[in-house]
Amino acid sequence: MPATDRIELIAADITKLDVDVVVNAANRALAGGGGVDGAIHRAAGPELARACREIGGCPTGKARITPGFGLTAKWIAHAVGPIWQGGKAGEPGLLAGCYRSALQLAAEKHARTIAFPAISCGVYGYPLADAADVAVTTVAATLPELPSIERVFHVCHGPGVLEAFEQALARLRASS
Repeated sequence: MPATDRIELIAADITKLDVDVVVNAANRALAGGGGVDGAIHRAAGPELARACREIGGCPTGKARITPGFGLTAKWIAHAVGPIWQGGKAGEPGLLAGCYRSALQLAAEKHARTIAFPAISCGVYGYPLADAADVAVTTVAATLPELPSIERVFHVCHGPGVLEAFEQALARLRASS
């Protein structure tokens, strides 16, 4: 089965998904914030903030994992995406690193399903079409190394996100 067949695009509330791992678009301090990060922290409850403080942060382009606490998901992978600086500060590589790191952490926890938001596309300003290309390409390239992960959901929330991810996945499938 091609890796792209294990990728699904959905419009949903990521905090309510019944998956093994939910990915949080986190900041480097893992402190909770706005957007997806704030929603996940609110839904998971105060234990999440304590667990994140114990971790002590995460570098850009990497992820850390905590229990899911109040979420249906067993685990939360906190991926720290890059702030868009025009594409000249290594942003594509850092964004790809977020996806790879979260997938690897999920596999280490024997996860079968994982859900990603559009990392760095909110207040971090990453152009949506470019981020969607990095996301689907990186996930598809990483999945063959991680056969235990059966399904990856890209959760598309907000105007134009689903369309951007549909176009990116169609381009990837056409080039395969």
